[in-house]
Amino acid sequence: MSKIMSTNPQRLAAKPLTVLIAPSGFKESLGAHEVAEHIASGVLRVMPEARVLQAPMVDGGEGFTQALVEATGGTMHAVRVTGPVGEPVDSFFGFLGGRARKTAVIEMAAAAGLRLVPRERRNPMLTTSHGVGELIRAALDAGAERILLGCGDSGINDGGAGMAQALGAKLLDDEGWPIGHGGGELSRLARIDLSHLDPRLKRVRLDAAVNWHNMLLGERGVARVFGPQKGATPEQVLVLEGGLLRYARQIANATGVDVATLKGGGASGGLGAGFAGLLGGRLHPRYEIVMQYLELDHLIEQADLVITAEGSLDGQTPFGKIPAEVAQRAKRHGLPVIALAGTIGKGVRINFEHGIDAFASILTRPCTLEDAIANAGKLLERSAEDALRMVSVGMSLGRQASLERLAA
Repeated sequence: MSKIMSTNPQRLAAKPLTVLIAPSGFKESLGAHEVAEHIASGVLRVMPEARVLQAPMVDGGEGFTQALVEATGGTMHAVRVTGPVGEPVDSFFGFLGGRARKTAVIEMAAAAGLRLVPRERRNPMLTTSHGVGELIRAALDAGAERILLGCGDSGINDGGAGMAQALGAKLLDDEGWPIGHGGGELSRLARIDLSHLDPRLKRVRLDAAVNWHNMLLGERGVARVFGPQKGATPEQVLVLEGGLLRYARQIANATGVDVATLKGGGASGGLGAGFAGLLGGRLHPRYEIVMQYLELDHLIEQADLVITAEGSLDGQTPFGKIPAEVAQRAKRHGLPVIALAGTIGKGVRINFEHGIDAFASILTRPCTLEDAIANAGKLLERSAEDALRMVSVGMSLGRQASLERLAA
């Protein structure tokens, strides 16, 4: 009898549900911390007694620096650099706390992110990663002994050429003149001269957190997959792909490094290739880096339900996106996972094979992109509330079925 009482569903129901919220940020709208707060508000409307844990996630893109600095008790440093359209922007880097080696953490999005490119000027033929090189130089000036670069949310497709130019590399055309900025200029590249590259780069460790699935060239190459998202026309995609092919060949000529087939080489508009091939950096799967500093796995062990979120959920999500990573880790503990998204795209059902049990768009009626961005917080709260009401119904049915079995 005592054993039956210990599994009484009424007693189990008295235990508050522990909900772990582990979302990405919504690009150009809300940061991951804000997304988590709005989802938490929606959850608590339905289950005010719930224990809510928050683990805002980063993947190398926006929020990477702040998340790692906060996790380690480090410091943030403001700096002004060249933005992706060639105009000055206010940017930053950080130093991690509690490390024997003075480690500067940089997110490339802070100098060359899509958010910094006005919609009417989105053209990856022209946008540059020059400011990323300026951030690296500023960190070296401040005494960095290690550079940890986060790759994600980029607005460029120049292969990191601008970054290398800012650090002293010479990218030359057939007549020996420097090429200009932007992915379109790579089609003019004839030779790379690294003799003037900042010598301090050889004395520091260079690591980058990248999407391991992003390749520089081919059908899954960065120009073909992400170029259109950054404003490239079909004709420009072909030019960008050809320029990156030329770039890869010249990197091999200058350094002996083959970036054409390098895993993660296509990260952030090909910046991964330039970081590894021209600067001598090492590329790492981004979650191997991020999880060294965040406590997601520890929080998953405490949860009953996991809610994740991202601006878009589609067939690309399993290829290194935050919802899939969260879901796969949750499934190691047998936890149900709900994903909320701004938009639901083509091929989304593949996510059922990667740990996501249910998904929903936060948009319940047609609206403009501007309206969706402006009201993202309210939409997230309502969507989370709706999802938890469905969970509550399922829990009630489960309790009722358990009671009927016991009665029988």
